[in-house]
Amino acid sequence: MECFSLTEDAGVAHLVLNRPAEMNTMSPQMWRELESLLDGLHRSSSVRALVISSTGRHFSAGMSLDVFKSGAVTLDDRSAEGRAAVVDLLADMQHAFNRLDDLRVPTVTAIHGGCIGGAVDMVAACDLRFASEDAFFCIQEINIGMTADLGTLQRLPKLMPLGVVKELAYTGRRMPASRALAVGLVNEVLGTQEACVQAALQCARDIAQKPPVAVWGSKQALHYARDHSVKDSLQQMGWLQAAIWQNANLMEAFAAAQGKRPTVFPDLAPLKFFREG
Repeated sequence: MECFSLTEDAGVAHLVLNRPAEMNTMSPQMWRELESLLDGLHRSSSVRALVISSTGRHFSAGMSLDVFKSGAVTLDDRSAEGRAAVVDLLADMQHAFNRLDDLRVPTVTAIHGGCIGGAVDMVAACDLRFASEDAFFCIQEINIGMTADLGTLQRLPKLMPLGVVKELAYTGRRMPASRALAVGLVNEVLGTQEACVQAALQCARDIAQKPPVAVWGSKQALHYARDHSVKDSLQQMGWLQAAIWQNANLMEAFAAAQGKRPTVFPDLAPLKFFREG
């Protein structure tokens, strides 16, 4: 892998953006690697949580400029046909971050330095966000004459006040970590990048000690509630709980607490899809 490194320990996968010399900008190669890695993580039976962190000065400076210069992304505005093709091109690019949003285990990000442009799209698709004191967020697209189009404007209003999102989207201002914490974008701000990564990893370890099927169910319920009415979500919760309820998990949780020992819960089933035969 050119753009990432991936390790796994005790149910926690740790995916690290690894292009520090390029400020971890997002190249076509990065897109391909990310989709492949997320596919493997989604299928895995051993992974119970995913942490994403980065290297170098910035978490990520967003889309690599050579994406446009090289012709890897071509937005043809000369005809209706060319403009219509943009719809499918963007849907394809959005797919990687949709996979992150839909991953069947929780995703935790550790953000330091700049989280700019496409990087905001990425972290907005994750479940939890930790930041170091030097972190800042910027909807950079407006500063280069375009509208953010990979999920920032759709996901941030679900995470923080709409007025704040509008301010960032219209002005391209940088939002420091302290304000990101105040408006609810990040869960916690740590003093250093190392402390931030460790906090994210510890959170993921805590998640990994819970019943994977119950964590999966919680993520399904929360995402459904995010996108539906309370009444519909309560109905969905009944169906979901009926599908995943296990008395054995409750007994194990009680026994582990009484015995002052780590819990032991079954992994999720590995996935293999019909189309693969």
